[in-house]
Amino acid sequence: MLPQGITDPRLDQELRQAPRHAIALVLAGGRGSRLRQLTDRRAKPAVHFGGKFRIIDFALSNCINSGFRRVSVMTQYKSHSLLRHLQRGWNFLRGEIGEFIDLLPAQQRIDETSWYQGTADAVYQNLDILRGHRAEWVLILAGDHIYKMDYAAMLSWHILNGADCTVGCIEVPRAQATGFGVMHVDDQNRVVGFLEKPADPPGMPGRPDMALCSMGIYIFNAQFLYDQLDRDARDPASSRDFGKDLIPWLVPRAKVLAHHFSDSCVYNRAPGSEPYWRDVGTVDAYWEANLDLCHVSPSLDLYDRNWPIFTYQEQLPPAKFVFDDDNRRGHAVDSMVSAGCIISGSAVRRSMLFNNVRVHSYASLTDAVVLPEVEVGRNARLNRVVVDRGCHIPEGLVVGEDPEEDARRFHRTEGGVVLITRDMLARLAG
Repeated sequence: MLPQGITDPRLDQELRQAPRHAIALVLAGGRGSRLRQLTDRRAKPAVHFGGKFRIIDFALSNCINSGFRRVSVMTQYKSHSLLRHLQRGWNFLRGEIGEFIDLLPAQQRIDETSWYQGTADAVYQNLDILRGHRAEWVLILAGDHIYKMDYAAMLSWHILNGADCTVGCIEVPRAQATGFGVMHVDDQNRVVGFLEKPADPPGMPGRPDMALCSMGIYIFNAQFLYDQLDRDARDPASSRDFGKDLIPWLVPRAKVLAHHFSDSCVYNRAPGSEPYWRDVGTVDAYWEANLDLCHVSPSLDLYDRNWPIFTYQEQLPPAKFVFDDDNRRGHAVDSMVSAGCIISGSAVRRSMLFNNVRVHSYASLTDAVVLPEVEVGRNARLNRVVVDRGCHIPEGLVVGEDPEEDARRFHRTEGGVVLITRDMLARLAG
């Protein structure tokens, strides 16, 4: 989607070609500790989502669909499963025509003691690699959010407005904005102040009830970014972070603009629907976002062939539902059941089942998010749960009916969702 009102064909061509002269950097090194034990073995961007995807697939798919074909992914925390996923599922770009997804794990490139100290430091430690790509613009993304966005539209907006730095922003009710980095902007969307998790967020011009919050998406003119990272690296007071250090320093000294997500959001339904963006950073938010996909009209449309979400797909047989008699019937209602699953004489309601889940006879799952390769034993009853990958649920286990018992055996969230992992089950058996 190009900006409206462009009449110069040369400018139109330049904007269309701009993503080819940019590079996208996906910051995927964070643990995501609020997801509790789900990130004990994997970084947050590698966490499974939506039946067959990983969280990072959404940012990467946005890049591909937007025309950004030069992408580097920066990893650090427990990156093995993430790197394996990227190597298996994201190796379809053609290097001989300048396309790539480059993997940049922390390598102590500056000295032998320095891992990535912050988001800005992660980029700074790879400046020699980035300079070699000779990009004109740099798109910086967080790899741990769920959304669809046309980055080309944001880049066009950045170029047309002559910005040094553009920050992708989402509108949030002021009362809910205290956990975000909030942009204070003028009526031209120029950032005049940046507040990290303010107690009293400033309202937007003309909309005092809403705050403009950073999505962790930035576009920089490449040389400008490299110069600023060099400066920030020499500042002993800096924590080497974009949101905490670099952007606040730039606001009074450079042209920093706020780009509204609604102007580049890929809508799931008719224009006018709410832009979809989720930080599935807690177990409750993760559970809710997965089960939202099971609704008749979900907020996020995974069936949109105009903006596909790509991923690694193991070759698996279709899901199978067996037994249909008065005593046991294998069925699933208001649910998503992925390839390789077998629902054997059991009931699945309002649930998300990832690949290779087997649910044995007389078991029932309700409001359950079940990750790959889980086996649910006979007569088990699971309600309002997230079951981590590879768990073997014992026969007759009941979860979601006794809050005190759930909290004693597993992790129970404030929202009443129970997280079950292999280690928890092992302790229970021991």
